Amino acid sequence: MAKVKVVQLHKELPLPRYQTSGSAGMDVHSAEDLILKKGEIKLVPTGLFFALPEGYELSVRPRSGLALKHGITLLNSPGTLDSDYRGELKIILINHGPADFEIKKCDRIAQIVLNRYEPIEWHEVAELDDTERKSGGFGHTGI
Repeated sequence: MAKVKVVQLHKELPLPRYQTSGSAGMDVHSAEDLILKKGEIKLVPTGLFFALPEGYELSVRPRSGLALKHGITLLNSPGTLDSDYRGELKIILINHGPADFEIKKCDRIAQIVLNRYEPIEWHEVAELDDTERKSGGFGHTGI
């Protein structure tokens, strides 16, 4: 299990946590009250600062319920918080819905997923090995 250091500016906000035992994502909360007007983009603070272990990143993703019910989603999605970043996690929200949307302090606004990655080194070659698929894409295997 990876240990992640976190600084929490607003002690009344819950730390990110899994909502169920099978959840991959942990919810993050708004650190302020705001109105997200129809068509508006806002950078919403969470009051959270992280120190991730090297070889990990936090993916920032929309919450499906906000997207379906209200048209609220994230730009730059998924966003990435790198292990060497020490600034506050802020969420870029956009309102694609038909009406202004009120966000209250402590509302769940996004989710984060901790991912392990392995750095790579590029190896340039003259051509690639052949596969059954070749260069087929965009529905080449059927509807």
